[in-house]
This record gives sequence, structure tokens and C-alpha cells, in this order.
Amino acid sequence: MDFLHHILGFDPNSPLLFTQFYFWAFFALVYALFALIMANSGKQTAKGRLHLRNVYLLFVSWFFYYKTSGLFLLILAFVTLSDWIIAGRIHAHRQKPIAKLLLALSVTIDLGLLAYFKYAYFFTNMVNDLFGTGFRVFDIFAYIGNGFAEAGRFSVDTIILPVGISFYIFQVISYTADVYRQRIQPVKNILDFGFYVSFFPQLVAGPIVRAEEFIPQLYKPFRLSRRLFGFAVFWILNGLAKKIILSDYLAVNFIDRVFDHPLLFSGVENLFALFAYSLQVYADFSGYTDIAIGVAMLLGFYLPMNFDSPYKSQNPQEFWRRWHMSLGRWLKTYLYIPLGGNRRIGFGTYFWLSLIAFVSAALTGWWLWILIPFAVFMIVIAIWNKIQLSNAQGQLSNKRKLVYANLNSFITQVLGGLWHGASWNFIIWGGINGIGMIVNKIWREMNWHIRFVCMTVLTFGLCFADLLTNLPACRLFSVWAAIVWVGTAIRYIYFLCQGKDNKFTQALGTAWAIIQTFTFITFTRLFFRSSSNLDPATANEVAWATAKNMVNQMGGAWNNAIIPDFLWEYRWVVAMFVAGMIIHWLPTNWKRRYRIWFAKMPLWLMVIAVCIAIVVIYQFVSAEMQPFIYFQF
Repeated sequence: MDFLHHILGFDPNSPLLFTQFYFWAFFALVYALFALIMANSGKQTAKGRLHLRNVYLLFVSWFFYYKTSGLFLLILAFVTLSDWIIAGRIHAHRQKPIAKLLLALSVTIDLGLLAYFKYAYFFTNMVNDLFGTGFRVFDIFAYIGNGFAEAGRFSVDTIILPVGISFYIFQVISYTADVYRQRIQPVKNILDFGFYVSFFPQLVAGPIVRAEEFIPQLYKPFRLSRRLFGFAVFWILNGLAKKIILSDYLAVNFIDRVFDHPLLFSGVENLFALFAYSLQVYADFSGYTDIAIGVAMLLGFYLPMNFDSPYKSQNPQEFWRRWHMSLGRWLKTYLYIPLGGNRRIGFGTYFWLSLIAFVSAALTGWWLWILIPFAVFMIVIAIWNKIQLSNAQGQLSNKRKLVYANLNSFITQVLGGLWHGASWNFIIWGGINGIGMIVNKIWREMNWHIRFVCMTVLTFGLCFADLLTNLPACRLFSVWAAIVWVGTAIRYIYFLCQGKDNKFTQALGTAWAIIQTFTFITFTRLFFRSSSNLDPATANEVAWATAKNMVNQMGGAWNNAIIPDFLWEYRWVVAMFVAGMIIHWLPTNWKRRYRIWFAKMPLWLMVIAVCIAIVVIYQFVSAEMQPFIYFQF
């Protein structure tokens, strides 16, 4: 009985992870029964065979989620039922005004659940800070559960975030919205819809699969060619290697130590930890999605690509087109475009900008410094918008589109940061990324004379502020600005000399842009990582302290004498980081070739390669399995 309870029961200290042997034993059994079902259903109609497959994988997915999240399976089931019913009613009344009300009801239910479980502590703390109240969170679901079970079984003083809720909530919203827009037909069978919502490879950490991408696959016959099988195995091994060899090794042996106690490490060690974290979070998240893509492919389903070598990006906009691509597409389709995109600014744009300004002023106490400039800015934008609307032609129209796009993309980035976590650091992280995208767009519109003047003024201004204040943050930014100024000056001189770009100068310019973009993204990750894996009740305070301490260490006086000791002491960590970045920066066609080469291997050779890969990966397994970073979101 103890063995059965361990196998079938929920253990909060041992969730079902892709990196555990238990998961692969579970998947082997699932796949054996899957093959048996598909092989022995030949007498059924094609429709009946697909329905049987979908129902089987639905219950497998529910068991997987139960092993990962326990009774939170009930929340998943409720969301599935409510959106299936509401979407059906929307379709039935698609030509009537009630359809929009039903869509609003669905979004309210879905986002209400997400806000309750994910942001209860954040909103409670914000209200307490604003109004000096003493509200505490109260878990109404635990209270109801205690009414059905023995009293006190569930704690009402703590709200636990269900694993994967951010992902499956976005999926059901996409389904209901697409039914409302008449882009897809509603799913008639609730079991098929439940399978779409809870498909276990991508359930708890993405990629976010939109309804129009996945639901048609529910009714396509199973197909797995020999070559597709090889690709599936490759993606699984590739994901395990990224997660265990790169991500976990860097985290356990260096990154976690520095972020837990930044004041115990030097400035160079803090800086290296920040850059190494950029590689860690990529290897961790893309590793999970690689495994999910491979497992889904073995079952005959195809998940969207979620990463496209994001650290090859030459500007922040390109980075966000390559990073977490499924979330980027979702935000563009269901947030950025409804806000107006580059076509207009309306109530939504003014509302979110005003809310962001008001809350920022209230929490910092800088009412005059924030609200007065913001009010002037909004009045100027409103007047300028009215003037520009009367001019639909020419250059002014293009400028209007640029302003609209910048404002709406900034809001999208801020709300995207909030989606990642209930902490001001996540919002700051999103806001900095939004500002970076705006600055880069403006920079590309400038000619080289203005670029050089602006960069010179900024650099000397930061250097003067550093001398005046002696703040570590000013010193850090002044050094970075000086490096960028040198690159700008060289490019400006080349421009003045009437230099024409050739392959060599183009390659240098591309490398420079990639390095600067990677550096910018890495520094924004300071706020991202310092807010991760924290108790929601204390997240804001701890995250801000971590970020501040790391900035102080990186911007303080460096003892260059310890750099050789650091490089030797952590030589394997440094080597792993360098190797990971080199592999990441390999040309795309090289990576495509070795994927195809692996997929075409004879089966006997593939078995040997898999065994060797597993033995190598196993050597890097840490004593305690590291959870996937995006489980917390």
C-alpha cells in the first residue's frame, strides 16, 4: 500500500519532473499503452480511434497534473468546464451583443483566478502600503476545503500558486477569444477540449499553445515517420542536456551562491553570475520546451517553436521575437493589437499608463516628480494625437504610428513582466525592456551626427554624476556608457570618412550589436532573477535588497588581483559558460545539419548514441533535482 501510495499519490516534495527517472518510467508505460491502443483500434472508424486516443491522453494528462499539483487539478477542471460552456454560448449567439458580454465573463473568471492565486500577496501588500492598512491574505478555497474535510487540514493563511496556471489560463483565453472572433469553431466534445487544455508535455511550463494551432491536430490521424522519431529523440536529449549539464551545473556550482549572498562575493564574481544566469535561464526554459516538443512529437502532436537562438539578436525587439515566442505571439494578438498596436491609442492605452504612473507615485512618494510630468506628457500626446489624426498622409503619419507602437509596446512589456511574477522587480524588469525597445527604435531613426552628440552628452553626464555622487549604480552605468561611446565614435569616424560597409565591417557591426543587446538583456535579468523562487509574502523586500547589493558590488571598487584566482577556482564553471555560449552562437544551418544527421542515424547507432548521452548527462545530475525555473510562473 505504501508503494501504491507513492506511485499514485501526490507528494508536494516530489513533483513529476522531466529530469526524474520516475517521469520516464511513467512515460514509457503511457507510451506502451498508447501504442497498444493505436495498434488494436483498427476495426474502429478513424474518428472513433482519434477520440479514444484523445480521451486516453486526457486522463494521462490529468494524472500527470495531479502528481505535480495535487488537488489544484480541480482548478484546471473548473477552467476547462467554464470556458468550454461559455465558448459554446458565444458561438450560438455570435451575431448578438451578448457574445461580447460572455467573452468578458470568461476573461473575468480566468484572470480572476490567476490574480487570486498569483497576485493576492502583491495586491494586498500594495493596498497596505498605499493606505496604511493591515490586510492579510485569506485562502477561501482552503476554507471551503476544510468544510468538506477534517477541520484545519488546509491552511487558510497561505495561498499556494498552482503549477502551470499562468500557461493554461492564457490557453483557454486564446480559445474563447478565437471562438468570439470566429477564427475557429468551438470544440463539440468537452473531453477533446479538456485534452487541449491539459496536454501534459507543455501543461506546466509551456509553450503556450493557441487553440487555432493545436485543436485541428486533435482530428488528424497519428503519424510518426522514422525521421520524425529521430527528431523527437534528438529534442528530448537536447533538452535534458541543456537543463542538467548547462542550467543545473551553473546554478548549483556558482549562480545560486552569488544571488543568495551577493555581499560575500566580489564585483567580478557578481558580474559573471549575472551573465551566467542569462545562459542558465535560457538553457533551463528552452531545455524544458525541447523535451516537451520531443515528447509531444512521439505522441503525434506538434508544438510551436519557442526559442530561436535569442542571444543572436541585434536589438531588443529582435530578442523578444526570438525569446519565449509563444508568449510573445499571445501578448501581441490578445494585448498589443487590442490596445491599438501602431494604429491608434485609446482608452486602454491611457488607462494603463495612468495606472502605472499613479501606483509608481504612490509607492515611491514622488507625487510631484512623477504625476506632473506625466500629466503634461499625456496632454501633449492627446493634443498631438488629435492633430495627427487629421493628417493621414506623409511623414507625420509615420511618426504617429511610431509613437502609438512605442506606447502600446511599453504597456505590453510592463504587463508581460507582471505576468512573470508578483513582484515590483518583475514590473521594473518589464518596464526596462519596454524602454530599451523604445530607445532602440528612436536610435535607429537618428542620423550619425545626432547619435554621436547624444551618446557623448549621456556619457559625460553619467561620468559627472559618478564623480558628484560616487554611487555604485552611476559608476556601473558610466562605464557601460563609455564602452558604447567608444563603439559609436569609431562608427561615426568611419561614417565621416565616407566609408562603405563591406563584409568585414558588416560582421563587426553585427557582433557589436549582438554583444550590446546581450549585455542589456543580461542587466535587466538582475531584477528577474532577484525576484525568483521567493516567498510571495516577502518577495518585494528580498528581491530589492538582492538587486541593490549586487549593483553595489558590481559598481564598487574592484580588486583586480582576485580575477586570476576566480578564473582558476571556478574554471569548470567558466568553461561551461564559454562552451554554452559558443554552441548557442553556432550558425543555424550547422545546428540544422547535425539534427538531420542524428535523425537519419541507423536505429542501432541511435540506441548507442542515446545510451552514451544518458551516461554523460547522468554525471552532471546534482544531489537535489533543480525544478524548472518557469514552474514558478
